[in-house]
Amino acid sequence: MPRTDNPDNVRAVARALEVLLAFTPSDLELSPAELLKRVSLSRPTLYRLLYTLQESGFLVSVGEPQKFRLGPSVARLAHVWTATLDISAVAEPVLRRLWNQTHETVALFVHQGENRLCVAELPSPQPLNFKRGVGYTERIVRGATGRAILAYLELTPQVLKQYAKGTGVDIKTLEAELAATRKRGYASSHHELIPGAVAVAVPFFDQHRKVAGSIGIFGPEVRLDANACKQIAQRLKTESLHLSALLGYTPLA
Repeated sequence: MPRTDNPDNVRAVARALEVLLAFTPSDLELSPAELLKRVSLSRPTLYRLLYTLQESGFLVSVGEPQKFRLGPSVARLAHVWTATLDISAVAEPVLRRLWNQTHETVALFVHQGENRLCVAELPSPQPLNFKRGVGYTERIVRGATGRAILAYLELTPQVLKQYAKGTGVDIKTLEAELAATRKRGYASSHHELIPGAVAVAVPFFDQHRKVAGSIGIFGPEVRLDANACKQIAQRLKTESLHLSALLGYTPLA
């Protein structure tokens, strides 16, 4: 294996990464002149790197005048990264921050057919608390963490009815709750699954801009009044953006 501690080799890798990171969702194709404005490289160095990156499949040349865009080698790396992604591990710092801020139970859920599945949970340290535990499943039409996912699944009315079948959930009420969730950016529930329990939840998204799951905070009504729920919802929305970014999500320009 060739040595990697040569300063010239390290510098070349850093320069190549600088070129690749110049491409963004709003700059899918860049000309050499545009790249020169975004990287701290000389013109000859940039052209050498463009040639090398093109040869290895990390860039492809398109159009006339010539522009470059990311190539299939980047897609292969993205596929490997996605295949090895452990959402609960990636989300742990996000959940920990919310737990430190609220001292309530914080949990991470993912979509699993007509259900949602808890894949991570940090129980509240307070004597009066609510928790379900990793591995807990529930129908996705019931509860805040389920509806936070469901609101962004883009289901047909027929599929939504199938999801609700056998749950006793009224479709018209459910549709109104999903619309309200999309409007305010979070879902909430009061005494729905556990008497005295309140939950607030938000969705998070993956690199394909698809909903990947939800983050929920649970606590007793005596602590989670209307004002506390609004504050928690804001914290959840902020941390959801962080988690989505870690999963490769980029908002539309």
